[in-house]
Amino acid sequence: MDSNRLRIDGSRLRCDDVVRVARRRASVELDGKALEQAGHAYEVARDSETKRAVYGRTTGVGANRHEVVDPHAADQHGLRLLRSHAGTTGELSDEDLVRATLVIRLNQLAAAGSGVHPRLLTALATALRVGAVPVTHTRGSIGTGDLGQLAEIALTFAGERPWGTGGITPVPVSPGDALAFISSNAATLARSVLAWSDLRTLLRASHTVTALSYCALGGSPEAFSARVHAQRPHPGSVHCASEMRRLLWADSEPAPGRRLQDPFGLRAFPQVQGPALEAADALETALTVDINAAAENPFIDVETGDVYHHGHFATSHLALDLDHFRAAVHHVAELSTARLSDLVEPDLSGLPPFLADGPAGSSGIMILEYLAHDALSQMRHAAAPVTLGTAVISRGLEDHASFSTQAAHATTAAIASYRTVLACELTGAVRALTMSGAELPDAPVRDALRLAQRTLPMIREDHPLTQEITVASDLLPALAEL
Repeated sequence: MDSNRLRIDGSRLRCDDVVRVARRRASVELDGKALEQAGHAYEVARDSETKRAVYGRTTGVGANRHEVVDPHAADQHGLRLLRSHAGTTGELSDEDLVRATLVIRLNQLAAAGSGVHPRLLTALATALRVGAVPVTHTRGSIGTGDLGQLAEIALTFAGERPWGTGGITPVPVSPGDALAFISSNAATLARSVLAWSDLRTLLRASHTVTALSYCALGGSPEAFSARVHAQRPHPGSVHCASEMRRLLWADSEPAPGRRLQDPFGLRAFPQVQGPALEAADALETALTVDINAAAENPFIDVETGDVYHHGHFATSHLALDLDHFRAAVHHVAELSTARLSDLVEPDLSGLPPFLADGPAGSSGIMILEYLAHDALSQMRHAAAPVTLGTAVISRGLEDHASFSTQAAHATTAAIASYRTVLACELTGAVRALTMSGAELPDAPVRDALRLAQRTLPMIREDHPLTQEITVASDLLPALAEL
């Protein structure tokens, strides 16, 4: 299949696929068998409504669960539900985020547990294919379903709200479609997937940036020895040490370091980076489960013809994994600021204080420590766990919330700050290596330095460093690929 084309079947969507659709406009194709199964689920749901009470279809929702809906006004009940739940606010969502939400929701519906009319799946696939993007807001969820954002999307498809970009022919809302469509955390999952992707890229880049700092500081190879890490084989730390060996020496023999023991920024890098790599993997696992889940409440079981009421709207796995990931990345960023401080220290770099290269009293890159610690403090605030809070709403019926949505917002907020921290270290490492004229080994770290030197200017006199930080930030994705 074309690498820029994605088949949606409700079971095999990957986080990287979501990113491809959201950011690289990969087109989607709805699997025929999945669409057929969704049709069967719709029939089971309609049949069940005639035999028993079904939450949100024959009843109200929340504390109105015992209120019976007039079967002759079921169509209007669905529209009323969508209109009442579309009460969101906050900033407008980026189009990348909305596209990610659409493809995740399409894939979840293709898992055939919602009972929505199959034309909604076709409409979602069409919108993604033609580039039609609804307008949604960013606030209104607490980790128990993105009811507001998904109601906005549903009303857009129904023709009651304007499209942000493009548009498709309005789709009727069948009886029972309303709750079935909005019973999902697709918007929170979308934000989480995009944040995971960005931070994973920065974590990969941090190997390369640390390797450059290692060369500038004359680090010791002992801290990355395979024999050392075999004695305490946490997978993330073992992988990090292996990456450092690959970047720094490839197949050559490493030179000894300048010191008996390096500062923690170099010596403990695998032990701090490792947990963050593992946290990224754990988050990807949780996200992959949820973006392929038929988690709608109630669940329409095609195999048995039964309807199940449950609590799959609760997203504690996601919230806890996001909290863990942010805390782990914050620790990694702390080491980056530590290495920046090492780079401006003459006893460690062998170069002038603050890597200044001008008259006595020149400040060099002194200000970068302030910038890096400002960004680090923002990461520290973002790393505060959201999972310590809860909520009691809907007249006491809904008495717990994971706040995974807030965890996703906080994780997104950490991205720019971490990028700034790494950019500061990269600027310092490249400047130190350029000033020293150090000969780097024939390994990927040499390619990284050449790439950076082509775009990062070496201006010797004191000057504003804003442009260098911008350039260094833009370099990070390329360094991640090395």
